[in-house]
Order: sequence, then structure tokens, then C-alpha cells
Amino acid sequence: MTDRSGPGTPGQRPSPAGMRYQPSGDAPAYQEAPRKPPRILAVDDEEGSRRVLQRALTSFGYDVTLAHDGDDALGKLGSDIDLIVLDASMPTVDGFTVAEHIRTMPGYFDLPIIMVTGLDAKANRLRALEVGVNDFISKPFDLAELRLRSGWLLKLKEAHDTIKRHRAELEDTVRKRTAALQQALVEVESAQQQTHEAHLDTIRRLVLAAEHKDRATAAHIERIGLFCELLAERLQLPSEQVALIRHGSQMHDVGKLGIPDQILLKPGSLDGSEWEIMKQHARMGSRILSGSPSDILRVGESIALTHHERWDGEGYPRGLAAEGIPLEGRICAVADVFDALTTDRPYRQSLPNAAVYEMMRAERDQHFDPQVLDTFLGCREEIESIQRAYGVNPGGAGATENRKPN
Repeated sequence: MTDRSGPGTPGQRPSPAGMRYQPSGDAPAYQEAPRKPPRILAVDDEEGSRRVLQRALTSFGYDVTLAHDGDDALGKLGSDIDLIVLDASMPTVDGFTVAEHIRTMPGYFDLPIIMVTGLDAKANRLRALEVGVNDFISKPFDLAELRLRSGWLLKLKEAHDTIKRHRAELEDTVRKRTAALQQALVEVESAQQQTHEAHLDTIRRLVLAAEHKDRATAAHIERIGLFCELLAERLQLPSEQVALIRHGSQMHDVGKLGIPDQILLKPGSLDGSEWEIMKQHARMGSRILSGSPSDILRVGESIALTHHERWDGEGYPRGLAAEGIPLEGRICAVADVFDALTTDRPYRQSLPNAAVYEMMRAERDQHFDPQVLDTFLGCREEIESIQRAYGVNPGGAGATENRKPN
């Protein structure tokens, strides 16, 4: 028997158009998805012309919708229309006006329009181009010409639609990924904030352990931090540095963990040897906080070591002077002396603010950095607001007793 299968694998029929090769056996068949025919809106006020257009366009494989005038065409225009074949000369609303209106409608700026016209004047064609017509066919139209002109415009629209679809998909992908990235950033920021808060809480508990030995309170820690924050802000330091000084200053006396209770809690004056031991809390605090990668702990280390230095160089532990003392140490020195004098201690009662202000003013250029002290004295209202919020009466009075050896 003669093989009539033609070229290719013996016994296998050639794949028809639109089909891919389907091998025998269990291999899956691959077919292109059926494509919907292009949908054409044909607009003409003459019944006979509409029918001719319908037959011609249908013979090209198009799905045709007819409209008898401009208003009817605008009413039937939808997103599923791929091409408009529009008569130029119609009563009431002509084709030029219809085309111009369509171009103003959202989503139809690039919808292909072919104008069917018997008007050969150059002015009419220029006007058609101005209102957004893509191509022309003269009446009576040639079937082959209509096929070619409609075909290339439909291919152009298909390319435009593909680009718009890809753009929309890309925008959607970017939007989703941006939202995912933003969510991830929020989660990272939240985790960082929780870590930061846990870090601060650990520092605060360490400070409370030290202050508990000295019978101080959490309120004392908060006051020192807020006084230092206020000073740093008024000195116009960067916000990051202000925050570091606020939290770092709360660790200024952490070295008291290493001071024996009989010295730390002694109700009277310290003798010479006791005072030398007490002064060691500055170095002890610095050692406790040293070697950390944390910016807060590094600032805390500096403050712990230097908050008892004096502007005139007579302080401890290193005898630094003037601007040789780190600014954070100079700031904490003012805040610490003020809070110490305005609150009760085991060795004396508190003094009223007015008396403390004058005592500290007398130490300007000696104990205290003059600029820092002047700044502090210039914000008394805020200082006293902090005191009231944390249990201190700015007008409180009591006797003073110097802690240094007689």
C-alpha cells in the first residue's frame, strides 16, 4: 500500500495550521489557545453601506457590530472593540466629530479608526488626521484594500495592547514588591526598635542595681537623663547625640556597684582614705562599660569616667580641664551636682533650687563649663517641670553637709 502521509514521519499526517506537533504515546498534546476574532465597529448612516461593510469584514474573520450614526456608535463603543470603520459624511454628527470625541475618552486614545469617505479634498484628510483618524478608504472601497488597511491596524493595536499589558503587569509586580519591601522594612524597623528598647531596659536595670546601693531611685535616673537631654538640646547638638547623652548619662554612677556599702551609705563625712575609695567609682564605671560596640554604652563610658572632672582641672580621676573634658561629661557634671543638691541624701537634706542656682553660679569657670552652666540656668522653668514630674519640690529646704573629708 502506498504511503500517502507526505513528508515527515511515516504514517503521520502533517499538523494542520494552528496546531503543534503531537507525538504518539503518552506525551501531552500542545495546542495554541483559540484566539477570539477581532471585533469591529462599523458606522454608517446608510443601511446598504452598513450591510456591505458587514459582509466584507465578516469575510475577513472579524466579529462585526453595526451602528447607524454617531450617537449609536458611541453607545456601542466598549473596551472589546478593536477597530472602528467610520463613515465621514453622516447627518447630525459627522464622522470627524465622532472620531474627535472618541479620542477624548479615557482608554480610547490609541483605538484604530479607519475613515470611509468620498471626500477627496486635501483639507478633509488633514482634518481627519487632526481629530485622530489613523487611515482612509475611499468610497466605493476596494475589498483587498480594506483587508490590508484593517489588517495592519489590528496588528498595530495588538502590539500596543501587548505593551500595555506588559506595562500593567510590570507595574503590578513593582507595586507588590514595593509593598512587600515596605512591609519588610516595617518589620525590620520594629525588630530594631524592640532590640533598642530591650537594650535600654537592660542598661536601666544595671543602673538601678547601682543606684539601689545608694538608696537612690529610678526617678533620680530619669531626672539626670532628662536634665542632660534638655542641656544637649539647648546647646543645639544633633538629635542623635542628644539621645545618646540622655541614655548614656543615666549610667554615670554605675561604678558605685564596686564601692563598699559602709562608705557609700555612710551618713556623715568621709575620711581621707574613704574619699579616695569613693572616687574610684568613676574608673570602675568606665571599666564596666568599656569595650562595647554600642554607641550608648560608649557615651555612658565617657560620662562615667569624666562627670567628676572640673573646668579648672581640679576634678577626678584624671584632672582634665576645660574643653579637654568631653562635652557629655561637662553636661552631666552640671546635671548631677544640681540633682544631688536638690534631693535628700544619706549625708544631708535637700536644698531649695534658688540656693542651688546661686551656689552653682559661684562655681562658674571653676567647677563648671561656663557655657553649659549658663545654658542650664537659662531654662529653669523646664528644669523645675522635670523635678515636679519626678517627685522633687523645687522649693524644698534642708541642711547641707559636704561629703569630702574635713
